[in-house]
Amino acid sequence: MSPLLAITRDDVADYVSAVFLVYFILIFIRILLSWIPRMPYYPWLRTTVDFVHQVVDPYLNIFRRVLPPLGVGGMGFDLSPILAIVVLSIVWRVVVSLIAG
Repeated sequence: MSPLLAITRDDVADYVSAVFLVYFILIFIRILLSWIPRMPYYPWLRTTVDFVHQVVDPYLNIFRRVLPPLGVGGMGFDLSPILAIVVLSIVWRVVVSLIAG
């Protein structure tokens, strides 16, 4: 077998770390999208926003059940993404360290 084709544990750890990073970025995009009340309609933009919602919302909904939005003065503050990011960061570190050995 050629050494160029060999995949090491570090390569797998780097790949898994990159997947966590992409998901982390998608959560931040979802947070930013929640601050924009109305977006102009463009098919490509709607598709992109729907993709972010479909990928991130199932994960965030787990934390929304534990920490529902706080209603203050008619506005709801959703603090569940903070908890979701903290948990994701911990899982990210543990998984990557277990893979890398």
